[in-house]
Amino acid sequence: MKNSKKRVFIKYFAVFFTMISGVVIFAALSFFALRASVIRPPAVPEVREVLSHTAATPTENPDTDTDAAYIIPEPDALELSEIPIIHSFEGWERKPNFYTFLAFGIDEGNNVDALLVAAYNGETRQAYIISIPRDTRVDVQRRSRKIVSSYPVGLLRGGGHDDGVEQVMLEVQTLLGFRPDFYVSIHEAVIVNVVDAIGGVHIDVPFHMRYDDPCQNLHIDIPAGSQRLDGTNALHFARYRLGNDRRYNITDYERIENQQQLIAATLHELLSPRTLLRVPGLVRAYQDNIETNLTLGEKLWFAEQLHGILRRRDVLSAYTLPMIGTSGPPAWYEMPCKTGILELVNRTVNPFTQDITADMLRIASD
Repeated sequence: MKNSKKRVFIKYFAVFFTMISGVVIFAALSFFALRASVIRPPAVPEVREVLSHTAATPTENPDTDTDAAYIIPEPDALELSEIPIIHSFEGWERKPNFYTFLAFGIDEGNNVDALLVAAYNGETRQAYIISIPRDTRVDVQRRSRKIVSSYPVGLLRGGGHDDGVEQVMLEVQTLLGFRPDFYVSIHEAVIVNVVDAIGGVHIDVPFHMRYDDPCQNLHIDIPAGSQRLDGTNALHFARYRLGNDRRYNITDYERIENQQQLIAATLHELLSPRTLLRVPGLVRAYQDNIETNLTLGEKLWFAEQLHGILRRRDVLSAYTLPMIGTSGPPAWYEMPCKTGILELVNRTVNPFTQDITADMLRIASD
């Protein structure tokens, strides 16, 4: 169990970091191409239905979960979810100029290694982000009931990336009560490539980070002190939690603080004038590692809208999905808190003028 745990690292803010980097790239591009004829606000997809609150049928061993389940198994080793859709949004009123996004990272094993839902209010110019921990328990029928397994489960249907995205969307619906309008999926290699493309980032490393895991060919060795990190070491800084010396283990919350420091340092570099000279390298870093259902014109429109957010910290609010605690061994699920989720969703990312209600969520911890 412990060895398999080491193979996958939570990067709650990695997707946010790469999304913001993309915004700056697209903002730069918008000054050079197709400005008048292509840039336009997106048409919000029509969503009429949401998931039912009916509980999933238990499997024989619902809690014999290990991180080994994160790797795509044989088709008979992981049951696909059959999720009934019964609640209709027909007649519900959308908030004007309000857009929602699903963003998630994909690691080398095709697992969802970071996941968030974001919203942008074009009327107030406010942006919201809710990070969903990878170990969040979802109400589905399969051996691994962590949301991290959603993308590989979708791949098992045979439709490739599209089916993977659809499964992630479905499972996010069970937690939030609505389906995000758009998605952005990001392969983790982009983090290294972007940091290298901007010439590195300045980070204050609190202590000498040393960690070696030959099983995944991971070797972290970052001296303590204020320094400029290249892409590989920046990713290692964000991933570090366990040390060769157990006295230097950190908690997941401390790791989030390190990741926030990396985000701030990256934004500082991206907003500097010299970054415009690095746009070609940034574009190359992104072109093979990001997939989305946004068109070029829609990307550029959001770039123009969100570019201002980078310079006004008071208009961006970030949260983590509320939890009631962990299930403990053997599965170590993070158990969602329905009342906390409803309050947070309706205050931030709910795209409707009506409130999402309890019967529109499927929370396994109820």
